[in-house]
Order: sequence, then structure tokens, then C-alpha cells
Amino acid sequence: MVSKSEKYTEKKARRSLSEEKRHSIAGYLFVSPFFILFAIFGLFPMLFSFYLAFFKWNGLGEMTYNGINNFTIIFNDPIFWKSIYNTVIIGLLGTVPQLIVAFLLAYALNSQVLRFKNTFRVAIFMPYVTSIVAVAILFSIIFNNQSFGLVNSFLGIFGVEPIVFTQSEWGAKIAIAAMIFWRWVGYNTIIYLAGMQSISNDLYEAAKIDGATLTQQLRYITLPMLKPFVLFTVFMGTIGSLQIFTEPLIFFGGNLREEGITVVAYLYRDAFENNFFGTASAVAIVLFAIIMVFSVINLLVTNRLGRGKARKA
Repeated sequence: MVSKSEKYTEKKARRSLSEEKRHSIAGYLFVSPFFILFAIFGLFPMLFSFYLAFFKWNGLGEMTYNGINNFTIIFNDPIFWKSIYNTVIIGLLGTVPQLIVAFLLAYALNSQVLRFKNTFRVAIFMPYVTSIVAVAILFSIIFNNQSFGLVNSFLGIFGVEPIVFTQSEWGAKIAIAAMIFWRWVGYNTIIYLAGMQSISNDLYEAAKIDGATLTQQLRYITLPMLKPFVLFTVFMGTIGSLQIFTEPLIFFGGNLREEGITVVAYLYRDAFENNFFGTASAVAIVLFAIIMVFSVINLLVTNRLGRGKARKA
């Protein structure tokens, strides 16, 4: 015979179990919108792109299996290799100086002597929250092809002929890289500043007592402690430079030219101007592979630095 206490205990256990199920179901319901939207607008397009890369499709008609011909077409297209070259050059011109200047600005903002720090921080960060279309339009005016453009007006003072930036091999790259530099330097400055503020002042005080100069403090304290932040900005800057699209599109007024076409712009042109969705998907896969290679390199470098710190400890 089952006693009343045992029945009560069994009912209580069932009730608590059902409450746990209700709580877990409620939790899944709360997070389900994100996963549903990600599956529709993120996962499905990625999987469909991989599928579409092996088919010939104009966006409306029937799909025709094309094998690896889409990859053969893009690899034999000189403009595709030109887009990779442009992407790398623009990325280097826009990212390397940007990270150096961001570090110097963060070091200045972290100085104890500087006044109105919050004002300068907001001013430096403002370009990041500015609309990219507005930035691109502004710089298309600054790098205007006519003699009354800001850059051409300045160069005219020294007797330099006006530069047609949209048709100049290096002029277009410098103009697009300037947009990227101006927009992202504040973002990286704030990241470096956060990293510098996380370094204990005791280290600097001890270095001063030992007679270390500012240069030595920067070299032996600030830079080593900022390694994770530097790796993060280099990684994100590299990935971002491989996905440049809006800047050249707006700068050229929608008419993409070889002087500044990037990989993503090449993909856009194939898909939405020429209706070659198969080759555009093949470009997307190649770009994905390039990004994965850089990600693996970043991961290996990060792990090696982590092992080095662990051995020293």
C-alpha cells in the first residue's frame, strides 16, 4: 500500500517537473524569434548560395546544372583578379594607417594632461555612427574630378593638374581608402582606449620608480598588454576590408569601374546588373574561403601568443 505522504511527494515531484518544462518552453519561445529570423535571412541564403554556385540561373527562369563552370568563368576573368587586387590594396591603405593613428589617438586620450577628454572621445567616435552613404557622398565631393573639388583645389595651389579620381588607378583607391580610414579610426580608437584603461596604474608607477622613460613604458608595458586588443582590431579590420562594397559603389555613382571595383562589388555586379547569380554565388564562396583562411591565421596567432604567455607565467 502507498501511504498518503508518498502520494503527496509524487504529486509534488510531478508538479515541479511540469513547472520546469513550462519554464524551459517559455525560455525557448523568448529566444525563438532570433533563431527563426537567422534561419530565414542568414542560414538559408548561405546554404542556397552554396547550392546555386553549381547552377546557371538568371533569377527568374529555370536552374541549369553547371558543375564547376561558374568557378572556371570567374577564375578566367581578369576583372575578378583585379577586384581581389583592388580589395587588398584598398584594405592596406585604409586599415594599416587607421590602426596606427587609432593607437596614437587612444594614447593621447588616455593621457592625464589632456582636458575635455569626453568631448574629444565623442568627436572621434562620431564618424562611426554617421551614415555610410552620407560619408561616401561627402568624400565624393572632397575628391571631385573637377578643379573646384577640395583636393584638386589644394593641389592647384602647387600647380598640379586636376586629378580625375574616378578614372585614376591610384586616385580611386586613395579616395575609397580615405573613407574607410575616416569612418573606422574612431571605433578602433575607443577599443584601444578601453584596453589602455584596463592596464593597472601600478605598473606605470613601478616603471617610473625604476627610471623608465615614456618610450620604454609604451614599449614594455602598453604594447604587450594591448596585444589582445590589437589582434582583435587587426582581425576585424582585415575581415571588414575584404567586404568593402558601399564606399566604391557610392563613390563611382553606381557605375563600378575597374580602378576601384572590389570583390563584393564584383559579386553585386554579376548578380544584380548582369543577372548571373551562379557566378555571383561562386564569388561568394571564394570570398568565404578567403575570410576563413584569414580567420584561421588569426586563431593560430592568438593561440601561439597565449601559449607564450602561459610559458612565461
